[in-house]
Amino acid sequence: MTTTTAATTSRTRTAWGAVLAMMATSFTLVTAEFLPPSLLPSMASSLGITEGQAGQAVTATAFVGLFIAPTIAVLFPRLDRRSLLVGLTVSAAISNAIVAVAPNLLTLLAARLLLGAAIGGFWAMSLAVAARLSAPQHLGRAVMLVNTGTTLATVAGVPLGIFLGSVFDWRNVFAGTAVLSVGVAIALRFALPPVAPGAATGFRGLGSALQEPGITHGLIGHVLVVLGHFAAFTYVRSALEQSPSVDSTDAAALLMVFGVGGFVGNLVVGAVVDLRLHTLRLLVPLSISAGIGGIAAFPGEFVALTVAVTVWGFGFGAWLTVVSTWMARVASERMEAGGGLVVAGFQLAITLGAGAGGVVVDALGIRSALVIAAAVALTGAAIFSTARAAPVPDALAA
Repeated sequence: MTTTTAATTSRTRTAWGAVLAMMATSFTLVTAEFLPPSLLPSMASSLGITEGQAGQAVTATAFVGLFIAPTIAVLFPRLDRRSLLVGLTVSAAISNAIVAVAPNLLTLLAARLLLGAAIGGFWAMSLAVAARLSAPQHLGRAVMLVNTGTTLATVAGVPLGIFLGSVFDWRNVFAGTAVLSVGVAIALRFALPPVAPGAATGFRGLGSALQEPGITHGLIGHVLVVLGHFAAFTYVRSALEQSPSVDSTDAAALLMVFGVGGFVGNLVVGAVVDLRLHTLRLLVPLSISAGIGGIAAFPGEFVALTVAVTVWGFGFGAWLTVVSTWMARVASERMEAGGGLVVAGFQLAITLGAGAGGVVVDALGIRSALVIAAAVALTGAAIFSTARAAPVPDALAA
């Protein structure tokens, strides 16, 4: 029988079953996060609100995640991490169940705040837990598999929600998601070994993590890369449809190409990140910048737009795996704090990127916004690639 102490020591074998359970959990949580955009009309009609008000269900989820991600370890400093992940997933199930019976907007938003806390906490803990489930030479691949759940949800979650919403009432869709969340919570409970909390999990631990050489430098690059992405991606459909060679159907197809590129990027980079992290720290964010720049440079060329969107999707799909693997190596003794900082940086960049992008679009136009976003991502790539990184583990270098 595996003990909590044993679970936290360096492993010689990777618990792939537990990693797959975490992948299923990430898919379920992120799918739940993005269900409202695919069900907005029926939700708004049923609750007697506008679609814009119903859309705040997504805003509420992201907002609370920004604060929970870096503080989840502080809130539960001594709780076994298996129990914490199970509890967070059960919280997501409760959130979805409340949404399914919500009589008004206030109840809906309160329930979505609970989901945001569950998602933020899960992602903050997932890096540290994935690292403890994997042998050192498999760290990147374990992180990639967990991220695959998110990528699948991003690519398939909204279309799946649209399909289910056309067959079932929106409340039934959320009820089904609640049942699925209970299922993955049970899978986590039996697939994961006990995982003891990491060292220095209080607020002092967050400060100590930031003081580790290279972490602040790398996080600045991380935020700039993601900021550049969302400053452009928030308005990408409008940018594509400005091209005379692209109609609304073509734009939708190109967005699907972006999703497929992201899925492939996650798998390909995840397979080699353990050996090629140093190179990928530059190439992956460069591909994000290049893809955004390509859309700005070739607005009337459908083939060029397809290539640009594919490259952009490939890079962004791989980005979370790259930055998480980097953090796991450079902050190997403080991965809970490090994971929380990565997620908080991501959420901060989403907020700043979407807002700043809107200001630039209104003032200078979409094409100028894309150019500036590409430059911001390029700056982030340069900063992140020069941040300190730990050496390749001996098991890989041999």
